[in-house]
This record gives sequence, C-alpha cells and structure tokens, in this order.
Amino acid sequence: MKIAYVCYEDKGQYASGVENEDLILLTFLKKNNLDISLEIWTDPNVDWAQYDLAILKSPWDYFDKINQFYEWLETLDRLKVRLLNPVETVKWNSDKHYLQEIADAGLSVTPTLYFEKDSKPEIEKCFESLQSDTLIVKPCISGGSKNTIKINRSNYQESIAVINKFLTEEAYMVQPFLKEVESTGEWSFLFFNGKFSHSLLKKAKPGDFRVQHYLGGSIHAESAPEHLLKSACEYVERFAKGCLYARVDGLEIGGRFTLMELELIEPFLFMFTNPDSYQHYYEALLQLTAKTPEVQPS
Repeated sequence: MKIAYVCYEDKGQYASGVENEDLILLTFLKKNNLDISLEIWTDPNVDWAQYDLAILKSPWDYFDKINQFYEWLETLDRLKVRLLNPVETVKWNSDKHYLQEIADAGLSVTPTLYFEKDSKPEIEKCFESLQSDTLIVKPCISGGSKNTIKINRSNYQESIAVINKFLTEEAYMVQPFLKEVESTGEWSFLFFNGKFSHSLLKKAKPGDFRVQHYLGGSIHAESAPEHLLKSACEYVERFAKGCLYARVDGLEIGGRFTLMELELIEPFLFMFTNPDSYQHYYEALLQLTAKTPEVQPS
C-alpha cells in the first residue's frame, strides 16, 4: 500500500520551540516498513492517483484556501484515494457550524451564536443571550486564532465596523469568554482510531487568552481525570467514527467537561508528551488499513 503523508507548505507561520512532530512521526512510520511519502496538498505536481491512501497530517493552511481544499478533497474522492480522516468527516469538521449539530445531539458544547455572511448582527444583544460580559468572535472556518477578536460590554462598539467588514467575506461565530481558559487551562484528549492515547493541559501566557503553543501558550502533560475522559470519549464515539485521529479540546466547568472544538483535520497531536503515542498512532493506522504489524527486532 502506497501512502501519501499530507502536510502544507511551511512558511514559518506556526514555528515554535515544540518538536517537529510531522518529521518524527513520518520517520517512525517509515522505520516500521510503511511505503509512505510526504506530500504538500497544494503542490500541483503531485500525482495523487499513485496513492492508495492519504493521511491528512498537517494541512494547516486549509482554512485560508478553503475552496481549493474542498476541490482537493473531491479530487481524492474521484481518484478513489482513501483519506484518513474520511472526506465527508473532514468537510463536516471544516466549518464550526458542526458545534450546533453536536449540541443538538445532547452533548455539552460552549454556547455559540452564529453571524452568517453579509448579516448585520446586533452585537449588544449577544452579551445577554450568552450571559457573559466578554465575548470571543471568530470565523466559522478558521484555525490558529485567525481574525479572532475579544470584546466586552465597554469596548464592543469599537469593533462593530471590523466585524461587519469580516462578515462581508464569511460567516462568524460568537462565544462567551470562559474564565477557565485563563484560570485552569484547556484540556486536549488524543484518540487514535477511537482509542484514547494521551491527554494534556494547555495554558495561555499571562495576559492572553489564546492557548496555541506557537502564540506563547504552555503545554503540560497531565493524566486524564476519569470523569473528563469519559465525557471526551462520547464525542469521539458519536462524531469521529473511522477516524485515524481525533483531538477533543475543552474545559472543565463546574466539574463537567464542555467541548470547545473537536479537531479532526489538522491538529497538532502533542505526541512528544507521551512516549507511547507514536506506537498508538501506528497501531491505529494498521487497524484501519487491515494490515498485520510486523514484529520489529529489539
């Protein structure tokens, strides 16, 4: 089986002190006798038809080129190149309207309102609807805190023109700012083929609310509290069937887990926080492709 290991054209936007997970994982998979090659999803010279399987590892710029990304997904589908995670799941997960579907299924999700493209929302009413004095506004198709704005009751009018301009281009979402992001941090639970692998806690740098490591956030390997892990498993079981990987991001609020995002496209997997994570990933890949692992010399 010939496998494409799909990444993006790295222009340094996400550079940080964290290890090069893409390269280390690729090396590990090659050492385990997989016929696997790194490919850039936007490279027009790639012959995708030569591959049986494509692993969507880090197309971190997909949200900036969303129409091109959708066309690329259709190309793989037409060529019958199996994508992990599955094409339909990736399409669904690319637009954060999916949070409403998860909420409608009865699972706990950060309260969210949506501003559709070309709308003129009454932002002042959102504070009451979401019962919060501080709100986070961001695109429905986004990543890396792109165009993310933090507003409060005293300054929101300064941002109305900016938000209205953004809405001429795409849909946005608004959520309450949850103090737990600053106080206790955001949990990430990593699953490979539906099986829990490892967990960690991400904390924003002082004075910030963004937990991404390339924006100065810190990463702390933490054992998963049983009640939070049980909740995280529900999101994967309901909405990540057949996925090679899933990252469940959320907060503990009042002793309960609340989902912020279900990451199924290009999440950093924080594999360096658990020495067994590479083997977990490999075994999940073998299970999904029905390969029998070869015994490696010790």
